[in-house]
Amino acid sequence: MDILERFSKYIAFETTSSEESDTTPSTRCQLDLARYLVDELKKIGVEKVTLDRHGIVYGWITATAGYEDKKALGFISHMDTSPAASGKNVKINVIKDYDGKDVTLPGGVTLTVRDFPHLKSLAGRTLVTSDGTTLLGADDKAGIAEIVTAVEKVLSEKIPHGPLCIAFTPDEEVGRGADHFDVGLFGADFAYTVDGGPENELACETFNAASAHIKIHGVSVHPGDAKDVMVNAGLVACELAAMLPPSETPRYTQGYEGFYHLDAICGDVSQASMSYIIRDHDRNIFENRKNTVREVVNALNEKYGQGTVELTMEDSYYNMKEIVDHHPHLMENAKAVMEELGMTPDVIPVRGGTDGSRLSYMGLPCPNLGTGGYAYHGPMEHITREGMELASAVVVGLIKKYAL
Repeated sequence: MDILERFSKYIAFETTSSEESDTTPSTRCQLDLARYLVDELKKIGVEKVTLDRHGIVYGWITATAGYEDKKALGFISHMDTSPAASGKNVKINVIKDYDGKDVTLPGGVTLTVRDFPHLKSLAGRTLVTSDGTTLLGADDKAGIAEIVTAVEKVLSEKIPHGPLCIAFTPDEEVGRGADHFDVGLFGADFAYTVDGGPENELACETFNAASAHIKIHGVSVHPGDAKDVMVNAGLVACELAAMLPPSETPRYTQGYEGFYHLDAICGDVSQASMSYIIRDHDRNIFENRKNTVREVVNALNEKYGQGTVELTMEDSYYNMKEIVDHHPHLMENAKAVMEELGMTPDVIPVRGGTDGSRLSYMGLPCPNLGTGGYAYHGPMEHITREGMELASAVVVGLIKKYAL
């Protein structure tokens, strides 16, 4: 099947995950795509396919005769799309022979070269977007399409290969993609997530990540009688935010620079709540950031009374570089494959995390490959047919490389 046709079928499934849900997967609609993928994998010749009770699709392909001694290689993508924008009733918009200039989508959103300078480099390609009223879903249905297309090619052309393992996870966008992943069942020695940006992107570095949830208990009395009595929880929340370094927020950071991100805030005089995410590539700086949050909370409790501010903080994932560095062939082989395809590998630190961040610490070293997509999680998301084709060719190349 043509990769764009395959991708179009996937994005027709609504698979938005939910941070509020406590079910697994977080939304039942993800199972519709999961069941479709089970059937499709079986149709293209994957010998063993299963959908487990947690909504994870697993597939296994026995090694070609004579290649049984090769390392088992895995490829992983996620089925859900971000709750940051609607993923319902996605309408694909295909622009053939794109001219590399500003383009206004049917829904009125305009992709500008000013905001997205890389658009110039996509001239001559087939540009793929939504109609501008929803996200597109390339994150990460493009990754799924690229893996399935690569597997179909390997099987139909009888390309020699070692043991292959495939998995498609739910709930990656809400940080739960690896919660129930069975590394032992999966059986791969190494794997790649296909969940990055441009097709030449290659990453083995992610943030170290933590979440901080803060509850503030105020003292509400009539403002006319509030002298030395009232503790305005809303103002305490503002004070807490101001005590963290204002230049160390996502707006002002890039590359290896970490941040404190106020993700949500609400409240009134009597009660307030805040949610932060804390990120840094360097583990020591990451720990210092968490300590800074603790110190701010302690200072406010000393000022307004113990128990005024409650902090719950937990780690989410760690920088997978600490694990992947022990397996240099993963990066070396991916670079070699890209170069053989005429691509210049762009080895970058991911300013986020992937399923591979957690899977690496669960015993499955797992760097991340690009899908060819841009501007994820919103109506300006876009990708090209050619980018998807190259990303799929990288997967095929790695399968060949690990069969040598």
